[in-house]
Parts: sequence; structure tokens; C-alpha cells
Amino acid sequence: MNAASSPNRARSEAAAPAPLLGPARPEQAAIAGLVPFSSLDWPGQLSAVLFIGGCPWRCHYCHNPHLQTRHARYDWEAVCDWLHSRRGLLDAVVFSGGEPLSESQLPQMVATVKAMGFKVGLHSAGIYPNRLAAALPALDWVGLDIKTRTEDYDQLTGRQRSHWPAAISLEMLLDANCEFECRTTWHPSWLAESALLDLARSLAERGVRHYAVQNQRSTPDQPPEAWLSETAQQSLHRWFERFDYRQ
Repeated sequence: MNAASSPNRARSEAAAPAPLLGPARPEQAAIAGLVPFSSLDWPGQLSAVLFIGGCPWRCHYCHNPHLQTRHARYDWEAVCDWLHSRRGLLDAVVFSGGEPLSESQLPQMVATVKAMGFKVGLHSAGIYPNRLAAALPALDWVGLDIKTRTEDYDQLTGRQRSHWPAAISLEMLLDANCEFECRTTWHPSWLAESALLDLARSLAERGVRHYAVQNQRSTPDQPPEAWLSETAQQSLHRWFERFDYRQ
């Protein structure tokens, strides 16, 4: 679930505009959370963040387990009306989750938001490459979770062959004219620091320019249980045009 890498991971519904809450039709888009203002979810952009309910993976460090199942708390038309009122006040809209590409309507939703004049960003674990391909022409930025080494993906996600869609999504982004970053939520209990560096070096060698490491936390309010060494951080800064260590 890519929500673990979202700076708003545990407060997806806390600041939602009350008028948009209410019963949602089963057939409508699964908008399960909304943060009206964020400067963290897309570096350098003031964004509204829409959280999609639904994710097929079960990463054991997930901070938004309530977004693993598909459900809707917001009406898409009402959200669009609200976004119209935010033009000139927000730079962008970011779709997060859960896994936002679990929403089959997401490419159309991205196009609708883009037509309003907003930049559009996406947080994704790359689980649905075909839907990413459909949305990519309208996207301005993507934050792609690279969770671990290829051989460790299935154990981390709880799903077989889960590294394949992520690898395909990365290849699409490398070939696309879209700004993106790769990021890894890290703890040495599932990815030793040396293994993290091997993963990062392989990404740099493939052409990834922006990379971020985010410390895993037991809860969002608790300090991280482990920290990257200064030596590791120095190496990561050398390998990438931009490296962010999100503690």
C-alpha cells in the first residue's frame, strides 16, 4: 500500500471538509479520505490529497489499514465542485491511497482534475501498470514506491509475483515525459542498510534521478526505531540528483 509513503498517511480524513461527507453510492469512485491542504505530499506544490479506498497488497508496515478495503465516503461530483472553488488557491491535486490505481475510474478522474487547471500527482506502488499507462499522459508527477529488493517483494506485500507490476511501472516512468521520484519505506528488520544501498544503486544506474527514503514508524506520532547511517546518506546524496531522507 503506497499510503505508507504518504506524509499524510494517518490523517487522511482528519481535515476533510464536512460538507463533502455523507453516504456514497456503491458504483461511484472510492474516495475514502481527503486532505484539503498539504505541502508535503508533492514537494514544492500546495495540494489537495484525495485518498482512494482499496489495495490488493497487505504490507505489514501499512499505516492506513482502513484504506485497504474499497469504500467511499465522498461524492465525486461534490468533490469536483469543491475543487472548482479551490482554483487559484491550490497548485495541484494528488491521488493517494490505499492504492489509487485500484480505482478503475482513476484515469478519467485525473483527466477531469487536469481540465480544471490543476497539476495532478499520483502516489502509487505500481500495482496496475495498464491503468498507470492510461493516466500517465495527464500526470505531472508520480511518487512510485519501490518497496524492497525483487526477491523480498512477495514476503513484504503478502502477494505472489508482486515485484512484476512495480518493475513494469518503473520502466514506463523512465520512458515517459513525467517527473517522478522513487521512494522506499525502510526498516532494517526487512531491508538491511547494505541491501537498501544495493537497491538504491541499481535504481540510480537505471536512470532514476530522484529518490527518497522514509523511516518506518510504529505509529505516525512515534519516533523512528532505526536511522540510516551518515555514511549511507552521503552515498545516496552522491548517486541521485536529489535525495530526500524523510525521518
